[in-house]
Amino acid sequence: MPTPKLQTTEADLREQIRDLAQLYGWEMHFAWLSWRSPKGYPDVFLAHPVQKRVMWAELKGKNGKLTPEQVRWLQVLRGCGQEAYTWWPDDIPEIARLLQPRDSKQNNRR
Repeated sequence: MPTPKLQTTEADLREQIRDLAQLYGWEMHFAWLSWRSPKGYPDVFLAHPVQKRVMWAELKGKNGKLTPEQVRWLQVLRGCGQEAYTWWPDDIPEIARLLQPRDSKQNNRR
């Protein structure tokens, strides 16, 4: 019998990112109910006070696709000099790399 493929949902991905953010000292915000937010507004906002960095991310499940409004928001944020990403479940290693402290001394500040 073939092994079933496990699907990672957007919510699963968000929880993995939340764990990484907490591990590396990031503050994270996401809206539980986005139905009153502007269409396409990114799912996640991350801020690191020591690194003085902010990130925005649109999260997608395994087969998720960006809407035109989501593409527009990410382009606007990047145009303003912000780090803005689209992340899928397979991106967890890259997400972890992006969230890790850039300076090893920052690990000792927590």
